[in-house]
Amino acid sequence: MPSNTASSSSAAAGSVDSSSSRTKSKRPKYSKFTQQELPACKPILTPGWVILTFLVISVIFIPLGVVSLFASQDVVEIVDRYDNDCIPTPARANKVAYIQGGGDKSCNRTLVVPKKMKHPIYVYYQLENFYQNHRRYVKSRSDAQLRSVKDENQIDACKPEDDVNGKPIVPCGLIAWSLFNDTYALSKNNQPLNVNKRGIAWKSDREHKFGKNVFPKNFQTGNLTGGGKLDANKSLSEQEDLIVWMRTAALPTFRKLYGKIESDLEKGDRIHVILENNYNTYSFDGKKKLVLSTTSWLGGKNDFLGIAYLTVGGICFFLALVFTIMYLVKPRRLGDPTYLSWNRVPGGGR
Repeated sequence: MPSNTASSSSAAAGSVDSSSSRTKSKRPKYSKFTQQELPACKPILTPGWVILTFLVISVIFIPLGVVSLFASQDVVEIVDRYDNDCIPTPARANKVAYIQGGGDKSCNRTLVVPKKMKHPIYVYYQLENFYQNHRRYVKSRSDAQLRSVKDENQIDACKPEDDVNGKPIVPCGLIAWSLFNDTYALSKNNQPLNVNKRGIAWKSDREHKFGKNVFPKNFQTGNLTGGGKLDANKSLSEQEDLIVWMRTAALPTFRKLYGKIESDLEKGDRIHVILENNYNTYSFDGKKKLVLSTTSWLGGKNDFLGIAYLTVGGICFFLALVFTIMYLVKPRRLGDPTYLSWNRVPGGGR
């Protein structure tokens, strides 16, 4: 009788152990998803499909590349570098001292229109070797202060251009402090050429990022003046030069919109430019250029997109041609087992 009791106890213990092991099992619940049994498409890349794919890509990309290049060639662009020429010859030995000193810094330039330019003609300034993407520079601003007058004291991120004598600078930060301040006055045939500076900033920036009731305060009044000054009687949302400048560039060479010319320019027209060479790019070996450009349906002048399309399309067409020749000269039966490695060894063994 005791032996029967012991055997039944051991059987009960065994059943408990097996049930606990089943409970602790990490096996996932069966489903077609976990077992990777869902229906799937497994295309077989036959020579015909490969050749057809490359041909389709080339047929699409090559015309796109040609159209893109033609669109880029239709853009008329005038680029004039003036940072060196607008320094008087005696002062070129120390350009930084000249640009930081006082006196008249006006400079006369003449641009010749190479081809008819239809309006609107966009006027840009281009800077090179200017790293607006530097981490400290990008972070040196207060978006809350730009939006609302209630947050004008939120200047913690704006150092070192955060306050003057304990009073907050509006707008604060290095980006606003370094505002571009070269100016351009254009004329044609001794008649002023109006440059429209309205609508040059993004609408979303004007309406949502810069407040209509936020006005400049204590700006460029410290011991060290950076760039341009702002009109204290205009709200930040109206000062579009600032809004354009505050949208920082990702690369060290960039263009920013200065204004728009709302009239056509004919081939051979001579554009006289009186510019004020105020902005200091000489401290970091930067370059300054004035750019007049039209646009196409694809945007500004940019040959890269067309060349990239043509390159990819040409490579695909070349590969399709090579594969076609290989398939015709030395065809191979699909799924031929003689090409398996163990069947290519003499004797057929592994």
